[in-house]
Amino acid sequence: MDTVKRILEEKGAEVFSVSPETTVLDVARLMSEHRIGAVLVMAAGHVRGIFSERDLLQRVLLRGSNPESLPVSEVMSTDMVYVTPDTPVREAMAVMTERRCRHLPVMDEGRLCGLVSIGDCTRWVSLDQDFTIRHLTDYIANKYPG
Repeated sequence: MDTVKRILEEKGAEVFSVSPETTVLDVARLMSEHRIGAVLVMAAGHVRGIFSERDLLQRVLLRGSNPESLPVSEVMSTDMVYVTPDTPVREAMAVMTERRCRHLPVMDEGRLCGLVSIGDCTRWVSLDQDFTIRHLTDYIANKYPG
């Protein structure tokens, strides 16, 4: 069974993070520069929240707030759900669907291991299904010795 750990091994465990005092504008610039949909908000080595494109739209822009002076800590999501490296990929996808979120921190005994997105998970499942289809096709076409 494929786990979140396999995704992190493939894509890498780099996580972009900011401090709670960082302005929303600076966070948006970071996200745009690195073409990412979310960043973790960290303080003293601990995850305090997550800030996503959805937060930018709903909690900042649509409320008419000024992103130049607004600290990300005031608009980040704090009701986060975590997964562990051993969480099955499909279970992580189900959590994201149920919680209507696109990113999940991966934690192992309180230590941040990475961040997975719904895109990471769907890409993984798609590649896995492609692999299975190719092998079944080869089996049906008698390409295996025996």
